Amino acid sequence: MSIFEAIMLICFGAAWPFSIYKSYKSKACYGKSIIFLIIVFIGYISGIIHKIYFSYDKIIFLYITNSIMVFIDILLYIRNYYYNKLYSPSYKN
Repeated sequence: MSIFEAIMLICFGAAWPFSIYKSYKSKACYGKSIIFLIIVFIGYISGIIHKIYFSYDKIIFLYITNSIMVFIDILLYIRNYYYNKLYSPSYKN
């Protein structure tokens, strides 16, 4: 187990609850990029696959936790996108 990998994932993971909260409360997707979220999600899924096949250890739970949070943020982005389209006629994405 790499302590540096754990620290990296903990630091990245600490930011996602704030992003989720902001997405949930604001009901807006301004300033967010679905492409970025998908790329980060793919990165976490790749980390999980690597841990399963090559280097299984406890760090996999950090990858899983972070990927779940990013997935929630993706779902909120989609919700907010359609919410903005319905209720903000001037919204353009």
